[in-house]
Amino acid sequence: MAQPINPFEMALKQLDEVAKLIKLDSGMHQVLAHPKRVLTVSIPVKMDSGEIKVFTGFRSQHNDARGPYKGGIRYHPQVTIDEVKALSMWMTWKCAIADIPYGGGKGGIICNPKEMSNGELERMTRRYAYGIADIIGPYTDIPAPDVYTGGKEMAWIMDTYSALKGNYVQPEVITGKPLPIGGSLGRNEATGRGLSFTVREAAKKLKINMKNATVAVQGFGNAGQFASQLVEAQGATVIAASDSQGGVYNKAGISISALRKHKEKTGSVVGFAGAKSISNEELLETDCTILIPAALENQITSKNAKNVKAKIVAEAANGPTTPEADEVLFKNKTLVIPDILANGGGVTVSYFEWLQNLRREYWTEDEVNQKLDKNITKAFLDIYKTHEDYGVNMRKASMVLAVNRVVEATKIRGLWP
Repeated sequence: MAQPINPFEMALKQLDEVAKLIKLDSGMHQVLAHPKRVLTVSIPVKMDSGEIKVFTGFRSQHNDARGPYKGGIRYHPQVTIDEVKALSMWMTWKCAIADIPYGGGKGGIICNPKEMSNGELERMTRRYAYGIADIIGPYTDIPAPDVYTGGKEMAWIMDTYSALKGNYVQPEVITGKPLPIGGSLGRNEATGRGLSFTVREAAKKLKINMKNATVAVQGFGNAGQFASQLVEAQGATVIAASDSQGGVYNKAGISISALRKHKEKTGSVVGFAGAKSISNEELLETDCTILIPAALENQITSKNAKNVKAKIVAEAANGPTTPEADEVLFKNKTLVIPDILANGGGVTVSYFEWLQNLRREYWTEDEVNQKLDKNITKAFLDIYKTHEDYGVNMRKASMVLAVNRVVEATKIRGLWP
């Protein structure tokens, strides 16, 4: 049985490659290779049965040269400290690419939220918030939702933090909140919307007519649903979709709105009328124009990359493509829009939410979407230019851009000679 790929080793390998490319000072390289702080907390929770169960939670803060730490909190049985460290590093690069004044952070709890009641989730979330309260804050570290967390959990964290730290409501401590307590319009679909803007720009560069384009999406959660819906709105036809239960395929096209209704009703895309069943592995190798991996890490590897037929791979998930697979795709002239660019819409609108909270001034959905379009389009064009200038794939180009921006901020602040 193959050993699982360590995401932190993968993140370090990406940094090593860029360090060589830009001749990064070895000391600075070492600084960027280590998170500034990683906190592990024990979270005792009284379960509905009356027993006490202790969960383990993490918060990794990678780099704050450009501003406060920013990054999601995920609930998943396979959360590890190395995964959280890797994701916090990727968040540093993501914020630098989007050119927003944040550094990278990430959190997680090892748990299976699907097997927990709402009450158990609330007690666990509040204990976790209590455990990390001393290292987060509106100007220090601003968490957000991630895998299997959402507005509900963010509201609990905001409430716990506000009670602990000031006896007044502090919506600016966290983003991804429900609208009535300071959430931003457009936040829920921001990751998918941002990805759709990058796909639009990539299609222009590759001279692909979106009306003739076909799409396969692996992972029909929030980001996958909105991304496929918004790419469909540009004229493309979605022909395959999957979730953790399995996948469906119809060469003639799948209506995203109908598939969403089916998933809401049954809990999965499996069994969608008029479509045949395919596995997640088969979906990645589907003959399509655009592939959107929106599930978990390490889905496209050296083993299956040669079978990927898509012209554009737009990564809604974090780290779905291994470095070895990147090289194969680059040689095969597949344009990979890397996660740190493609799913940057979420953190960009999180930044907009934070600004609105700090100012207690709220924007319309159109204003949010226009600002997002402008921001993500600029980021795509900056990276595409770097990709052409250096003759490297888009991930290396995005890393070059990000690392250079973080190094520049570090030097300007006088944190490095």
